[in-house]
Amino acid sequence: MTSSHPRWINALTKALSLPENKGQNVFQIATVENGTPRVRTQVHRDIIYPEGCPHLPVILTTTDVRTPKVSQLTATPRAELAWWMQGSQDQFRIAGPVRIVPRPGHPAANAEGASAALKRLDEQGFDWEAKRRAVFDVMSSHMKASWCRPPPGSAMESYEDAKKWPATVPRLGEAVSEEDKKNQEQALGNFALVLLEPEEVDWVQLGVLPNQRTRFVRRDDESWTEEIIVP
Repeated sequence: MTSSHPRWINALTKALSLPENKGQNVFQIATVENGTPRVRTQVHRDIIYPEGCPHLPVILTTTDVRTPKVSQLTATPRAELAWWMQGSQDQFRIAGPVRIVPRPGHPAANAEGASAALKRLDEQGFDWEAKRRAVFDVMSSHMKASWCRPPPGSAMESYEDAKKWPATVPRLGEAVSEEDKKNQEQALGNFALVLLEPEEVDWVQLGVLPNQRTRFVRRDDESWTEEIIVP
């Protein structure tokens, strides 16, 4: 077992910090639906670690619990993301098990089958609901309002329908009107965390010559292997 950051996570966090990569905090994540691949863009929100386990990072993003990706990940709780950073010309493909953290009591919670990092966080008593609320609260008021809309992907008569939806939702504890309180409760109820625990990482460096590519795989003892492969 190791107790240090794997080299790929150091590379990822460094790439995120580079001025030339400013704002490049989105990646594509692929799921499976009845054997058909489904891909969408997600916003990176955080990287968390179990206490004392820098070798077990968990990548955190968010979603509306009503989206198809949630049912896909509940049925097949594994995914791969592809993250291209144009500034430094780094690409990270990261695969592993996924957990959805919805509001308490929601059937989309899929803690079963959690892998090493998520299991360790559970054993350490990590407060997932507190994290969910904290991440929700840092969203802009306009972003919070997006979880008050009808279910994503559902049919609508006209784009004019969007004018009827709430435009903003205040921070937790700051709702004054009954309408704001109702919208805030609805938004928070539809808001969920998506946690991807990396088990395999493919890092391509196109900003160096010759180009470099390295595959990282986490062993059963939680150490990471590195293999140089053809770009």
